[in-house]
Amino acid sequence: MPPCPPACQHPFLNVFRHFKVDEWKRSTKEGDVAPVTDKTLKCTVYRVRGSVSAGSYIQLPKTSTQSLGLTGRYLYVLFRPLPTKHFIIHLDVSTEDSQVIRVSFSNLFKEFKSTATWLQFPFIFEAGRSRKDLAGMIPAGTRWTCLQIDLHDILLVYLNRCYSHLKSIRLCANLLVRNLYTSDLCFDPAVTIAEARRAKLPVTPVPREMAFPVPKGERWHDHYIHIRFPSDSSETFSEPVQKSCSLPEAVLPGHVLQLLPHPVAFSKQVQDSVSLKVQKLGPTASRWAPSAPRPLPEVNLSCECSEVSSVGGPSGHCQEPFPWVDKRAAGDSIHISAQKPAVEPVAPEHTASQESFLPDPVLRLKGVIGFGGYSTKWALWTRDGAAVVYPCHAVIVILHVDTREQRLFLGHTDKVSALALDGSGSLLASAQARPPSMLRLWDFQTGECLSLFQSPVLTISSLSFSDSGALLCGIGKDRHGRTVLGPGQGGGAACSRMVVAWATDQVGRGGEAVILAKAHTDVDIQAFEVAFFDETRMASCGRGSVRLWRLRGGELRFCPVDLGEHHALEFTDLAFRQAQDGHTLYVCSRSGHILEIDHQHMAVRHARRLLPMQTPGGPLPQKQTFSSGPGIAISSLSVSQAMCAVGSEDGYLRLWPLDFSSVLLEAEHEGAISSVLISPNGLRVLSATSLGHLGFLDVPSQEYSVLVRSHAALVVALATDCSRGQLATVSQDHTVRIWDLATLQQLYDFMSREEAPCAIAFHPTQPTLFCGFSSGAVRSFSLEAAEVLVEHRCHQGAITGLVTSPDGSFLFSSCSQGTLAQYHIGGPWCRILRMAAANVVCLDSCPSPNALAVSGDSRLLAFVGPSKYMVTVMSTASLDELLKIDVSALDLAGSHLNSAMVVCFGPTPPGHLLVSTSSNMVAVLDASSGRVVRELCCVHPVACSSLALSGDGRFLLTAADRAIKVWDYLAQASPSCQVYIGHSEPVQAVAFTPDQQQLLSVGDAIFLWDILAPTERSPPGSVQGSPKAPPTCKASLGARQLEDVVSGASGLPRQQVPVPSWASPLQLGICARPSKGLDATCSTRRARVQPTTRPDSYKHFMARYKASPLAKDLSLSPAGDEQLHLKAVVGYNGNGRANVVWRPDTGFFAYTCGCLVVVEDLHSGAQQHWVGHPEEISTLALSHYAQILASASVQSSTALHCQIRLWDVQGGSCRQLISHHSTAVQDLAFSPDDGFLVTLGDYGDRTLALWSTATCELMTSVCLLEPVHGVAFDPWDGGVLACVGRGAVTLWLLLQLGADVSLQIHQEPIPEEVGACELTSLCFGPAPLLYCGSNAGQVCVWDTRAGRCFLVWEADDGEIGVLLCSGTRLVSGSNTRRLRLWAVGAVPELRRKGSGARSHSVFMEHELTLDGAVVSAVFHDSMDMGVVGTTAGTLWYVSWAEGTNTRLISGHRSQVNEVVFSPSESHCATCSDDGSVRVWSLASMELLIQFQVLSQSCLCLAWSPPSCRRPEQQQVVAGYSDGTLRVFSVSRMAMDLKMHPHQAALTTVAFSADGQTILSGDKDGLVAVSRPRTGMTFRVLSDHRGAGICTIQSTRKEYGDFRAEGMDLWLAASGDQRVSVWASDWLRNHCELVDWLSFPAPVVTEASGCLPPTLAAFCPWDGALLVCVGLGVHPEVVFYSLYQKQVVKKIPLPFFAMSMSLSPRACLVAVGFAERVLTLVDCVSGAVQDFAGHDDSVKLCRFAPSSRLLFTVAHNEILVWEVMSH
Repeated sequence: MPPCPPACQHPFLNVFRHFKVDEWKRSTKEGDVAPVTDKTLKCTVYRVRGSVSAGSYIQLPKTSTQSLGLTGRYLYVLFRPLPTKHFIIHLDVSTEDSQVIRVSFSNLFKEFKSTATWLQFPFIFEAGRSRKDLAGMIPAGTRWTCLQIDLHDILLVYLNRCYSHLKSIRLCANLLVRNLYTSDLCFDPAVTIAEARRAKLPVTPVPREMAFPVPKGERWHDHYIHIRFPSDSSETFSEPVQKSCSLPEAVLPGHVLQLLPHPVAFSKQVQDSVSLKVQKLGPTASRWAPSAPRPLPEVNLSCECSEVSSVGGPSGHCQEPFPWVDKRAAGDSIHISAQKPAVEPVAPEHTASQESFLPDPVLRLKGVIGFGGYSTKWALWTRDGAAVVYPCHAVIVILHVDTREQRLFLGHTDKVSALALDGSGSLLASAQARPPSMLRLWDFQTGECLSLFQSPVLTISSLSFSDSGALLCGIGKDRHGRTVLGPGQGGGAACSRMVVAWATDQVGRGGEAVILAKAHTDVDIQAFEVAFFDETRMASCGRGSVRLWRLRGGELRFCPVDLGEHHALEFTDLAFRQAQDGHTLYVCSRSGHILEIDHQHMAVRHARRLLPMQTPGGPLPQKQTFSSGPGIAISSLSVSQAMCAVGSEDGYLRLWPLDFSSVLLEAEHEGAISSVLISPNGLRVLSATSLGHLGFLDVPSQEYSVLVRSHAALVVALATDCSRGQLATVSQDHTVRIWDLATLQQLYDFMSREEAPCAIAFHPTQPTLFCGFSSGAVRSFSLEAAEVLVEHRCHQGAITGLVTSPDGSFLFSSCSQGTLAQYHIGGPWCRILRMAAANVVCLDSCPSPNALAVSGDSRLLAFVGPSKYMVTVMSTASLDELLKIDVSALDLAGSHLNSAMVVCFGPTPPGHLLVSTSSNMVAVLDASSGRVVRELCCVHPVACSSLALSGDGRFLLTAADRAIKVWDYLAQASPSCQVYIGHSEPVQAVAFTPDQQQLLSVGDAIFLWDILAPTERSPPGSVQGSPKAPPTCKASLGARQLEDVVSGASGLPRQQVPVPSWASPLQLGICARPSKGLDATCSTRRARVQPTTRPDSYKHFMARYKASPLAKDLSLSPAGDEQLHLKAVVGYNGNGRANVVWRPDTGFFAYTCGCLVVVEDLHSGAQQHWVGHPEEISTLALSHYAQILASASVQSSTALHCQIRLWDVQGGSCRQLISHHSTAVQDLAFSPDDGFLVTLGDYGDRTLALWSTATCELMTSVCLLEPVHGVAFDPWDGGVLACVGRGAVTLWLLLQLGADVSLQIHQEPIPEEVGACELTSLCFGPAPLLYCGSNAGQVCVWDTRAGRCFLVWEADDGEIGVLLCSGTRLVSGSNTRRLRLWAVGAVPELRRKGSGARSHSVFMEHELTLDGAVVSAVFHDSMDMGVVGTTAGTLWYVSWAEGTNTRLISGHRSQVNEVVFSPSESHCATCSDDGSVRVWSLASMELLIQFQVLSQSCLCLAWSPPSCRRPEQQQVVAGYSDGTLRVFSVSRMAMDLKMHPHQAALTTVAFSADGQTILSGDKDGLVAVSRPRTGMTFRVLSDHRGAGICTIQSTRKEYGDFRAEGMDLWLAASGDQRVSVWASDWLRNHCELVDWLSFPAPVVTEASGCLPPTLAAFCPWDGALLVCVGLGVHPEVVFYSLYQKQVVKKIPLPFFAMSMSLSPRACLVAVGFAERVLTLVDCVSGAVQDFAGHDDSVKLCRFAPSSRLLFTVAHNEILVWEVMSH
């Protein structure tokens, strides 16, 4: 449907006439909609009525895909609500950024609600009715109403968005509607044109066709109602109400229904409570409306409460602001308005400039700690099994099980009672607990709420989707709460249940969920599920019943299953399974029964029962059998094609085969299991407990992983640790829990069953925690030993406050009996110093984190006391009283005395003390004098329960009820605030994290919020912020100062790279930013710029830190004589940026790994290695004709500039080495004709250089004043190149005159609608388009000819680091790990529309989520296929046509610690700090198997010897940082065994020669001997205690050799230069020492800083020799004879060795050094050859068993060398 032209909409538009509603071609009607004649208006109107409002409606336009396109600011609705009924009006309004917002008005709504896409305004009727009945049915006698809706102001005030047009209208039952009109004019319906002319009124009279008929001689307001929403100004309201004295009912501010909007954060002093009011007003309240809409009033509350007008308040003191109402009627009238503050004019000297937050909003919810809330039974797998979905009170959490990253769905205002996910994983349904139950349907991929609707069920307890997602079923109690007589109950009453079925197939297309059928039932229903094989069939179970349901003909019908003798069981859960002979329904019961029901025949096929253990200590099968007797209560079950998972109330999760013959696996939990669910692939089982714990059992590895731990009751207090990044919380569940703030995982917990913890505090400097209890006890806990250190019982009442002084000297506690205690905590023990007199602290105080407060300088202690009207300030050292402040007089206008609630100190200086009072204000006092500095009035509707002030004094947090407010504390006169909700219960405490980058709030759960604003201003009273401070000249900031004051705009902590300050004064280049539209020519002179901190962009390369430089003197062999040849490189450098190139037409494919350029044949896997760079390569670029490859590495410690190498692609040789940039090269780009190469320095270098590719000469160089993130040549105009960075797009024009080249610059700033962000990526599209990505996830499209941005759309949630465009397709990659393909074919056409272009024509075709942030990408010209690199060190082949991503290159993300080989040399295995063990094919170096352990580092590895088992039963054993050993089966790809023989991290592990024993060493010097068959550690050797074990090796020997018994000879080398040799017979538990070597320690230089490792090995070609390195004062290889007991040979080395390996077949020793050199030593001739290729310390060398290959490792780079001399 074409939109209505703007010319046709002026001065007004008759909507019904324009869209021909009577014909119903361009509109639609549903339900009971009919034209009727109204007697009052004497014309035809439309009547819309129905029992359910959503079932009958008029909708314009006809379908949701169309748009009305009405641009008028005002919408006039001429309607009359039907008495004693409900009605709803829905308006879909489009914003300028193409976001559709739904605005709804209804008397169904109890309170105002707000989300990012929906505003709900309730009607409130006040015609002589009680307050509790205000919202609800329309009273009798309602009149025709002109509802005037200002769409522009609604979006601006409530969502801070700009109105574009009205998209659609839906008028739902029950109402009469005459017509709809839109206009840009503000009409007064009570004034006719004749009246306006005669009285010369300054109003716009209503047009004739919009006018209501008024009988002659009577007033318009006597018959009709005019509602203007929102109101014009607060001033308009205050004057009439104050003058009126005949109001039937006074409208008190305290009576207004209140709800804090969410997630909208108001940057100005906007109201806390928003509502729509219908009230009675007298005729004296009449006031003419202005002739034209006035701008929104400037909201500016004075800092003095007396200056704010109190409208209608009982006592004249400051109240919550409330709405202006248009008042005309002599009788009953109806009006809708939203609350705005009523403001009196203030004197200029009292008015301060208002500063708003940047950005807005200032907070973003990052993560939550908690599970459940309403119920712990709802936890779902996603379709791919990679994440779980669960509720945390009012928040829905999607948790990735591997990375533990959270995605949050926000919108519910009460606890979530049920969840359901459709079979495709695209639609998520959630229900809210508070009656009436509200349902939300979410787009699971984007998190957008697609639909919000009210359920006819009172409280929904269960939801179930059909597999297709087209049907949603829900169950719950009857909405009327009625009781019915159940059959056979003898007259007993049972609550009626209702089953509702909704059609949801149109929700994803913009439609609504429609009720298909409803059914009432009097039986209990505990579980309900839609069959996956037929969406018309369902099943339910409950007490004494199992029913099969069917949806047919718009009705839900059921048939009970004949249960026979099981008819009295209480059934708890059910699950469908597809079998060969039909479909089987499994049902479990609280008595332990599991019934198999034939779904087709509705009969019980099998009945089994789970019994408790029969014989103590009996075998496992005896514990779970099915027979008679008392059973174990089963609460949940889940069935796959191979097994059944059962969760029971005894805390066990059990896995059974489907014949239930014997248990397969079981896992014991801490509490009763409430839910189990098998993942879609059947490899994991999710389980939830009633205590709020959530985890999963990995079936192949038989390991259980905990995902979520949570408090089981309200969290009452919190404390943060400054040094270890930990959070402590106490709860009413009697637990104290310690959390890691970085991972949100629990570290420790302490349980106290007899007494509840009340208060918590960390020691500022020691690993100690203090906790106060309800018994009056104060205990000190050691976090290292996890035990109680000391307990004090000096208090008689419950602890109400606990706080430590910031300097770590004192601890203070208070109790409910009014006593105050002081403790000394500066020493190793906490001891009490003194007790203050009784009744010092207020007796009425409740436990609160803000009950006691200590100033930042540790000098002052403040608390409420001795009465609730007083605040006392004491000296922390002596407890001498310094000050008493009476707060009862702060509110002189109040009718009650003011009492203090909580206290909080601000930063020092200026030394403010903040006090929250009972009159809902926060008083800011001078802590030294008690003087009132200022007051924040009307902070919350109720008294504030918690306060917190940021360390820089910029942000003030206040918490009350379920809301958190963030205040701009630096705004002296009228601080602005933003409101955030999300908690479903009152917030108990708020606090900033120690780094001030985040804040915490606790209540029902623990919320972690990111602060999105940089903390750059000073607190009031400091040198910069104080108005009394004299002006000072600010010196230029050094590098260290810049690091302190500059932070990322995202608010996330970023690693800062310290850079030295320039010795010379700062010199500004001549390329300073010109004014908009001006051009300037830049010289080639290079200017030095001051270093800067790393920008808020992951796009910038950050080189890995390396302790030692590359060795200078290397013994390199002549070409052709090398004994080693580099054969392969394993891994890709995910630390690089744009470091992969690919040309599909030629097949050329190259990427970087460390300092190597790897050129690989994608078909054969053969590699070439271009060696030459001394440091890590940051980026690559391939010329357009694929003749030249440019590579750039970072600056080395021995060079002034970083290297740029130009390679000949055909020959693989380096054509030229050039250098210019000082730190690193950020980007490289060739001109379209390959004549020029542009190189861009990083944020530390900030230079742009232009080179000639023919002569490799520097043509020009430009100094940049700010970091630039990317550069690109215009492919359509080789003389233009573009750069993106902070705040602008820079275009450079190449001007060439002979041999001279200059650059002409033109800059265009980022448009305001993009916001304060940085452009981080760019690519050119069809001429003249330039696409730019930002760190806020936006894509901006620029017209390079016109020099303007004409289109912006939200393309991602995070920073876009990669953009590629070809034709009509655009690929974007971001740090959210998402790769997206966009259809941008309509963009060239949108360019012609200029600034009026909208992004609705740009849509996303495909999306992939990879394993890390996207750093590199290259695609075919068709954009159908490409190669993408991520920070995880993986290269992916992406095919959009097939929708697949295939792993091309993979490697470890972090340090590789060991490489081992299979005996047959067909495979090798590696382990890494990333916790993974990977098995590779040695022939192709492809990854075959990966074993992953989360949160642990795998430090050592060993492969079982050939004598251990058959080849197909080979094992690898891995040692981890937590002291555990895990044995993995390679053939079964599963973990066989887990042992814990060590308390410290393991450093080395080895199998005995026969493979029956495992020897392991740890960092404490202990050697443990374990048997893998039994999992027992039967011996521990402590001879090396005190020094970490570096090496353990075991080999065979002849019995009696070296005069020792046993067949095993093994050695252990420790870091203190000691080697022990042992002979053992482990079957007889015999072990004896053969020899002991001890050498003096080598000399340690300042550069190395630590001793080299002690490495030893048995010589393969002479069993009586030991080969050692790291022994003695000199670097050398030592050969020691076990027969002669002496050193027989030494070979000098250039450096101390870091790694060593001996060739099994040849007399060769490979030695790796920290100087990045690999040395091969020929032990026969003594010849030495050095090899380069690594860019870091060579920490690992390993020969393969055949000696043909040598593996070397530096950090995560694995190089495979071919041994040529073999």
